[in-house]
Amino acid sequence: MNDFLEQIWLDNPVKNYLIVAGIILFVVLLKRIISRYFASLLFELVNKIWKNVDKTSFTNLLIQPLGFFLLILISIISLHRLNFPTVLNVEIYKYTVQQVVHGIATIILILSFIWLLLRIIDFIASILEKKASVTPDQSDDQLIIFFRDFFKVVIAIIGVMMVLNYAFNLNVGSLITGLSIVGAAIALALRESLENLIASFVIFFDKPFTTGDLVKVQQVSGTVEKIGLRSTRIRTDNKTLVSVPNKQMVDSVLDNLSLRTQRRGDLKLEMAVQTNSAKLESILAGIKKLVERKEIEDANVFITEITSNSVILQSDYYTAPITIKEFNTLKQEINLRSLQLIEQLEIEIAGASTDIRLTNNESKAS
Repeated sequence: MNDFLEQIWLDNPVKNYLIVAGIILFVVLLKRIISRYFASLLFELVNKIWKNVDKTSFTNLLIQPLGFFLLILISIISLHRLNFPTVLNVEIYKYTVQQVVHGIATIILILSFIWLLLRIIDFIASILEKKASVTPDQSDDQLIIFFRDFFKVVIAIIGVMMVLNYAFNLNVGSLITGLSIVGAAIALALRESLENLIASFVIFFDKPFTTGDLVKVQQVSGTVEKIGLRSTRIRTDNKTLVSVPNKQMVDSVLDNLSLRTQRRGDLKLEMAVQTNSAKLESILAGIKKLVERKEIEDANVFITEITSNSVILQSDYYTAPITIKEFNTLKQEINLRSLQLIEQLEIEIAGASTDIRLTNNESKAS
């Protein structure tokens, strides 16, 4: 038996193959248990920072990437006990098979580690989202989503650099220095994207608007659904989703309709110039009484102008920042009551009737 275990197969004793296979098989069979144990250890660390954290959700989120990472890590460490077979170590495009296998294994290990970090970021973001949902301010909710995506991008960039450094043996610092001209050209080409990224930070810290606000910028008006790294998504009145670059949201004149203190309504009546003063006083008093409602906080009613063919009555009234549906209902009722008042007083609207006079120019000429 010992002679069999000491036999050399592909530059390695049989017992070494069995030991490595046993270790990998052990990790495969107990991967879930081992990963759950390490997830519990991480949970203890997290629980010291954030209290009342759900342990089940934490372990369920990390158990899969953590198990995969541990399997790859232990497998690579175990396989290092074996000598790479010389007969298989042929050269392919100036690289040996051993170097290619080592590079692939390094890439898989780094990607699994990045996957684990991304899951941890998701979990931390979910904790902060639950705490932010308790507060009435919606800006902190969107801020968490923004920084969650931002840190994911940073982690992904770090992962790419690690792959270049450890898998391809490239000096990242020298590579960045050597690509400075190319980087400058790329930065110039991506200038607008960088401006949008900077504008997103301005939006979050200056807070001209937050998620859920009703805004109007340029020709777009609607409700802000998401503030991203590059653009802000607005749900319009037509239920379409419009993406506006963050730079335009910052540089353009933006009207945050959600921050209005009042809504304004206007009523304009053009009455015939023949309307006598008694009827004008009656309609003025009727309109003033009409806008004296609990929903209306302030109102003005006055005759603004008398022209050659009309007397113009103008009224502006202000309500609390009620919903647009409630405001339109109120405005419609005021308009209908105004028409009923005109009918009761038998006031003629300017331009409603036109007199046509025919003259005989020939008879005048004779």
